[in-house]
Amino acid sequence: MALVRRGIEEELRDILSVSRAAAIVGPRQAGKSTLAEQLRAAGLVPNYYSLDNRQTRQAALDDPDGFALSLARPAVIDEVQRVPELMLSIKQILDHDRTPGQFLLTGSADLITSRAIADALPGRVEYVNLWPFAQAELAGTRGAVIDTLLAGERPQVTGAPKGRAAVAEPVVAGGFPDALDRTPAQRLRYFRSYVQTVLGRDLPDVGDVRVDSTKLAGLLALLAARTGGLANYAALGRALGLDDKTIKAHVELLLQLFLLYRLRPWSTNLGSRQVKTPKLFLADSGLAAALVGADASRYSAPDQGALAGMLFETFVLMELVKQATWSTTHAELYFYRDSEKREVDLLIEAPSGDVVGIEVKAGASVDPSASRGLRFLRDKLGARFKLGIVVYCGEHTLPFGERIWAVPVSGLWSGG
Repeated sequence: MALVRRGIEEELRDILSVSRAAAIVGPRQAGKSTLAEQLRAAGLVPNYYSLDNRQTRQAALDDPDGFALSLARPAVIDEVQRVPELMLSIKQILDHDRTPGQFLLTGSADLITSRAIADALPGRVEYVNLWPFAQAELAGTRGAVIDTLLAGERPQVTGAPKGRAAVAEPVVAGGFPDALDRTPAQRLRYFRSYVQTVLGRDLPDVGDVRVDSTKLAGLLALLAARTGGLANYAALGRALGLDDKTIKAHVELLLQLFLLYRLRPWSTNLGSRQVKTPKLFLADSGLAAALVGADASRYSAPDQGALAGMLFETFVLMELVKQATWSTTHAELYFYRDSEKREVDLLIEAPSGDVVGIEVKAGASVDPSASRGLRFLRDKLGARFKLGIVVYCGEHTLPFGERIWAVPVSGLWSGG
């Protein structure tokens, strides 16, 4: 496929201009190496070393200090989580030389939560997340919907393709570059192989090698069938014959491997008891669809509303997660639910405390009752509530009351 400009590239270039090191972290095969290669070709980090290469990795394992000192800098070190011992050696170099842009590290496991790595480089490296392609990147718009919404402006869309089928292919394809141009059967094979590869190659780098990868794969498949659900470790354990502590530890591993995304509950004093349990999403709607065996036809079928709703919410969430990595406003994402059964699927909160609420509905039309949770937050938060939108599969942006709108899903990346 044609080269796709990544949304975080501009920020990454800026980091390399002022910080001693930068790190790109994200799922395997999301495009980290490609982005690093682009920056190498542009002359920002002209030297490239991959720890996926057996000989290179062995050299780093045998003599981390000597290996690090031998590297021509500025340098890319790809898949750095494979030799965590190298981090102390890089630290020593960075402590003696404060020149910006010396190293660009990439990792297919969460380096921030990997103690061996994170403890070595505090204050010496800036991290950026690279997820699979966002629709905004594929459309070439880069996307600024988070900044737009927090400014109190709704995406104005007219004449968008209508119905669940109109967005079926993007939802079940997801954003992994190697999955996009495949047939449904090829995509299913790709994702099954992908899970095997990640659990086989990357799991030993982040977790206990005694972990049963088969059990971990089974948990991932179960979570795919419940993507967007509350993290009920006891129920998951009963389904898999494992205790809830083991399930929780396994979930942490899947999060470190970027196979899952954890959405935290938003809490403020709104006068009601709020749910404190996070939601767990598959980190890619295409991966989720493959693991539950859903193609575009099944997604679009009239009797598959529950399945379509889960996958569509995962798709919308991850579009916003991806755009948040490059938005001007450094916003955080949450959900809201309380004991009165009031809920909002997604909340965007700016550092200023301003809030945008988002409901997600996979239908071609929505009833104003879908905005009940949004109206509650609007009335409670007052001026802090900048806007509420109901994302749906309809044709037009429509008013749903004061500061609340129904917006076609394409408004998240096209704006109109």
